[in-house]
Amino acid sequence: MKLNELRDNAGATKVRKRIGRGIGSGTGKTSGKGQKGQKSRTGVAIKGFEGGQMPLYRRLPKRGFTNARFTKDFAEINVGRLQKAIDAGRLDASQAIDEAALVAAGLIGRVRDGVRLLGEGELTSAVTITVTGASAKAREAIEAKGGTLTLTGLRPAATAEA
Repeated sequence: MKLNELRDNAGATKVRKRIGRGIGSGTGKTSGKGQKGQKSRTGVAIKGFEGGQMPLYRRLPKRGFTNARFTKDFAEINVGRLQKAIDAGRLDASQAIDEAALVAAGLIGRVRDGVRLLGEGELTSAVTITVTGASAKAREAIEAKGGTLTLTGLRPAATAEA
C-alpha cells in the first residue's frame, strides 16, 4: 500500500448537491425551493409567527415540567410476546427467565435501565421470571398460571415518597 493509493471505501463519502448551477443540473434557477415568496429566501423563521399578534404558544399558560434527568428508559415486553417465544422454543418455561435470557431469545435488543413486563396478551405457561418492574395486570397473569414474578431494582410504591 502506498500513500498515493489511499482511498475512502466505496460509498463512504457523499458528493454535496450543488444547487443553482444552471438549468441542466436539475436544481438550477429556483434551486429546489419552488417559486418566489418568503420561504424561498434565506433567514426565514415563520413557524409560529402570526403577523405580529401574540403567538398562540405565548398566549396559553404553561404548566408542569419533564424531569428528563431522572427518567428511566425501560425495555418493555408484553406477556403475550413472552408466551409466543415460549411456544416457538426460544425460551424454556421450566427454567428461570431473566433479562439476559430475554436478550438471548431476541425479545429485547438491550436491557437499558431494566426490563418492564406489561400485561398485554395471554399467558398459558407457568413461568419464573425476574425483571426490573411489572404492571399489575402482568403480575396477575403470571400468578394466575402458578408462576412466580421477582422484581429487582424498583422501590416499593409505599416507600417511594420517603
